[in-house]
Order: sequence, then C-alpha cells, then structure tokens
Amino acid sequence: MLTELNAISPIDGRYRGKTNALANYFSEEALIKYRVLVEVEYFISLCEHNVPQLANVPASIFPELRKIYQEFSTEDALWIKEMEKTTNHDVKAVEYFIKSAFDILKLEEYKEFIHFGLTSQDINNTSIPLLTKEAYEDVYKPSLISVIDRLKELSLEWKDVPMLARTHGQPASPTRLGKEIYVFVERLEQQLALLEQVPFAAKFGGATGNFNAHHIAYPKQDWKQFGTDFVELTLGLKHSFPTTQIEHYDHFAAFFDGLKRINTILIDLDRDIWTYVSMDYFKQKIKAGEIGSSAMPHKVNPIDFENSEGNLGIANAIFEHLAAKLPISRLQRDLTDSTVLRNVGVPFGHTLIAFESTLKGLNKLLLNPDKFEQDLENNWAVVAEAIQTILRREGYPNPYEALKDLTRTNTVINKTSIHSFIDTLNVSDVIKTELKQITPANYLGVDIL
Repeated sequence: MLTELNAISPIDGRYRGKTNALANYFSEEALIKYRVLVEVEYFISLCEHNVPQLANVPASIFPELRKIYQEFSTEDALWIKEMEKTTNHDVKAVEYFIKSAFDILKLEEYKEFIHFGLTSQDINNTSIPLLTKEAYEDVYKPSLISVIDRLKELSLEWKDVPMLARTHGQPASPTRLGKEIYVFVERLEQQLALLEQVPFAAKFGGATGNFNAHHIAYPKQDWKQFGTDFVELTLGLKHSFPTTQIEHYDHFAAFFDGLKRINTILIDLDRDIWTYVSMDYFKQKIKAGEIGSSAMPHKVNPIDFENSEGNLGIANAIFEHLAAKLPISRLQRDLTDSTVLRNVGVPFGHTLIAFESTLKGLNKLLLNPDKFEQDLENNWAVVAEAIQTILRREGYPNPYEALKDLTRTNTVINKTSIHSFIDTLNVSDVIKTELKQITPANYLGVDIL
C-alpha cells in the first residue's frame, strides 16, 4: 500500500495532501479514463458523421456509451492494466475494454469502429492535452489566483506604509510597501493573461497525420473537417494540422514556458519576502507548540518561502525539459515524447505545493512598523535626490555635486545635518522651507494604489 512513508516521490508521499487533486488528471488511472473518453466520443462522432455502416446505431444509446467513461472506476482501470499485460500496448488495452462494454450494450456488430483508422497517438495526443487543460482550469489556475488575491489584499492593507527601498542592496529613494507587493500582482496577472492565450493543441489524423486509413475506406468524406470538428467542437481543443504521427507540441512548449515564468516571478517574491523577514520588517505568526529551530529557541524561520522556492525550482527544471524536448522528434516520430509526457503531473505537483507554501507564508506575516520607521530615520541621505532635483528646478549651480559632497563626506547624515546644509544654500526662504518639509517618510513618489 502506498503511504507517505514508502512513496519515492514527496509529491505522492509527504505532500500527498497538497497534490491529491491532481490525481484526477495526471495519475495512470486518470490517463486511462481520458483515453476511454476520447475513444467513446470518437465512435459517437463517427455515428454522427454519416458513416454508412453506423447508420443504424441509435442516438438514444449515446448516453449509455458516455457512461463508460463517466462512471469509470478503479476496477475498470485495473481490468485495462491486466489486459495490457497481454497486449503490451496501453491504448490497445483501452480498445479491448470498450469492446467488452459494447458486448454488454449489444453493439457487437459495431465494435470494429472503435479506434477505426486511428493510431495510438491520436488518442494520446488528445487525451493528454485535454487532461492538462482541465487540470489547469480546475486546480492550477484557482490556486494561483488565490496567491494573487492575497497579494492584492496585502498591497491594499500596506499601501500607506513608507519603506526604504534598496537598489544594489543600498538605501535608495523610499517607496511604499503596498506598491512593492503590487508589483508582483501586476507581473503575475500579465503572465497569466499571456498563458490564457496559448491553445491546448491536439493531433488527430491517423498513422502519419494524413487520414490515410480514413480516406482509403471513405474517400468521399471530408476527414480533415471531421478531425477539426471532433477536436475543437467535441473535445474543446485546437486541432493541429498538418502533423506527423504526433502532435508537434509547440503550443505545449509555450504553455510550459509560461508556467515556468510564473514560477520564476514567485521565486523572486519568495526571496524578497524572505529578505524582509531577515531585516525584521516582518514577524511571523506561530502556532502553539510550533518549533522554529531545533537548536535556537528564539528563531522563527521563514520556512514556507524556502519550501516554495525549492519546489518552484524543481518544477521549473522539469518544465524546462518538457518545453525543450517535446517539440523534437526524429522524422515522423520516435517514442521519447511518450515517456516524457507521463511526467507532466510532476512539475504541476511541485508548483501546487509551492503555491500553498507561499500563501501560507503570506498569511503568517506580521508587520513590524517600528523597523520600517527606524530604517527610514537612519537613512536621511536618501532625500538628497529630492533636494538636488528641486535645486535643479530653481537653476541652482551644480546641485548634484553639492549633495554628493555632503552625503559622501559627512560621517553622520540625519535631519539636523540635512537642515544645516539647506540653511547654507543661496536660495530663498520659501525654497528652504519647501526643502525642509522633505523627509524619508514622505518622499514616496506617486501613490499608485
């Protein structure tokens, strides 16, 4: 029995509770079910396409046919896996399973139109895009949106919190905490919008993509239009045509690259929040009895962001391989895509774990306003930009150089030294008053939220 203690992969063991929803799409049983779905819907489409030998199949039987996949069970999957031991071919075993169901439904005379004219990749290259599409829509996208929504909430909650910015790790023109969080909202939403434009494409065209078998059997039928209608109207995918024996996977590669970019943005977020925690900008909520460090009782480690970063890295490594490998196949096909595609669920699993960890970490953050105020007060030098800009406006000679000399030679730059410098300037009292109103806490630029 598979448990979290004997599973090889942590996504099926330690983190099974976080990835369980993906089993409905990426498990072996799920793949078999989707293959059954495609085969059944294909047979129904043949019936609706006026194939002469299927003219007597009553439409009233279609709901019963659909129950073959709608009520698909683990026992059905085990039947198919047992048959596969004999056939040594996973898709052929699915065909035999459906034929056995046809016997029960008294459709024996139509059994040879199951998988009619197809190659296994017509089933695989529709099933896998379909299950991936539905996993994306049902599991991945809601999870990502939960992270984005939480970031939106925090950006509004912290929109008025002044914060010392750091460029190159050095104190820089102040910003607002909420705006810095909202930067990630904007980035994630932009990439999600791009991802939504990538179609889930499917190959459907026979042994080498030309509908050879279909055309030789029924030369007057428009099989290209049939294929497009089946893939796009019945399955809700995009029909790739022409192809070789397999889907060329270019859209799949773009999809995986899009997922990778989203993960990269979240790695950036995880590292920024981790750094803010290390700077004491945030404390973290802890549960009663929770241990931060096994050796140092005072520590509360930012483990959620570290867990997320690690899982995102693993996911990206696999997404990178999928995107780079899948579009490449020798001549009309080789089998390397088959074994690689069986791992599509793995990076989804690590990504889902990461989303949950990032969200958990965000929900544990406690603002430490005193640290924000302290950092700003300790870095009065950052108002030098503001002062020299106003002096430029007033036509003051060499203002940048004057401020550079002040901020780089004085050992202590604070409110007093800044105001003393302002008093030495050859400008009007009105301008001096304006300059003295500037502080690290109010030199914040445009409020974008």
